[in-house]
Amino acid sequence: MDRFVDRQTELSRLRDCYESGEAEMVVIFGRRRLGKTELVRQSLADHDDAVLYQATETTSQVQLDEFVDVASESFPGIDRIRQEWEALLGYLSEQDAVVVLDEFPYLIDADESLPSIIQRLWDQEIQDTAGTLVLVGSSISMMEEATLLGNSPLYGRFTEKIDLRQLNFDAAREFFPESYTPEEQVFAWGVFGGTPYYLHGVELDHDLGSVVQRSILSQQGFLHNEPEYVLRTELTEPNRYFAILKAIAAGNTTANEIAGAVGIDGKQISTYTQKLERLRLVEREVPVTEDKTKSRRGRYRILDPLFRFWFRFVYGNEDRYDRLGDDAYETVIEPEMADFVSHKFETLCQNALPDLYPGETFVDIGRWWYQEHEVDIVGLTDDGTMVTGECKFTSSPLDYGALASLEDHADEIRWSPDSGDVKLEYALFGRNGFTKSIREAAAERDELQLFDLDDLVEGA
Repeated sequence: MDRFVDRQTELSRLRDCYESGEAEMVVIFGRRRLGKTELVRQSLADHDDAVLYQATETTSQVQLDEFVDVASESFPGIDRIRQEWEALLGYLSEQDAVVVLDEFPYLIDADESLPSIIQRLWDQEIQDTAGTLVLVGSSISMMEEATLLGNSPLYGRFTEKIDLRQLNFDAAREFFPESYTPEEQVFAWGVFGGTPYYLHGVELDHDLGSVVQRSILSQQGFLHNEPEYVLRTELTEPNRYFAILKAIAAGNTTANEIAGAVGIDGKQISTYTQKLERLRLVEREVPVTEDKTKSRRGRYRILDPLFRFWFRFVYGNEDRYDRLGDDAYETVIEPEMADFVSHKFETLCQNALPDLYPGETFVDIGRWWYQEHEVDIVGLTDDGTMVTGECKFTSSPLDYGALASLEDHADEIRWSPDSGDVKLEYALFGRNGFTKSIREAAAERDELQLFDLDDLVEGA
């Protein structure tokens, strides 16, 4: 069994549904590899009156036969029920059973009427029982079409929705060897992120260079073709999306930059980026002081670190790594790793802000930019305090220049809190400490705080 880490909130929500005494319909969706099936298994550990059926790509009749075989282990009487979904699910709901249909999109592929059957069954029978129906799927687009969108048969009927995301840094650390230093932990998280399948499958006991070489760069690597596999299962015409993701990974973050790099009309790019956003592969980010629905200064970024790594270093370069063999990581990638990981280091700093400023209540945390001005971290609080931060994942200590730059850029931020006046604070985040001059400045200034890797990692 895969190692199970965190997910306590999701477990609690599922168990509350099972024990509510009322009819419940739960939708669980999220990208592949995030541990949806294991989450459900863990939630059912103490339930004998449950049916967990994991569908496969086969015919509807085979699926029905397999479902009955699984269900009969807990409910022998189901063998006498007519082998149709409406009759089978209706019988189990009468027993107040917990029924999980894992990989629900495979069932829809085989019988596209199934969502409508469940809709009718829910309206006429299930909602008057204490049964629970859990629909699980990795195909986000199909799950949305069947359950979440306004024109879907099951829209408005589910009582709980769980959009499973990657583990945060603190949870991901549980997969890392105890020997890892804080710096090594950030590097590993910066490459593999918080996807349980990746963290469980790679041999993290080795140094990062060896891990990346064996698991990603090698043609036989565990994750060598992972991003391509995931994309081809979600997208019918993936090539243009591949080009867009490669463009973003190369540093083209605005719609016009991406369109120019890919060679398509700028007006068409939103069609593709919106699809990638729905699949949780990219995110459109706007300055933290602006409304995301109205801002025209959006930038796109790839959400999954492994996908960022693959599109920046691997896609289109496989032959080069074959020629270099075991020297590929050291020759090509290692010189750029600190720059690559700095993106996730910023995320780590942003996520740590509430713990580092325990007296503040943050209403929003993000980045800010305007023309040539940019601030890595801006935390807006409910009392009018604005914490601004500079993050540097460099091998040298931060000097006074980092503070001067932060002060210059922060002065350009325009924010009008409800409290009126803005109280400005500064924070510097460094991988390798700070020079004497900046430490002396922090000792004399109450509005300036310094945080190193130990503060971020051990406090995570």
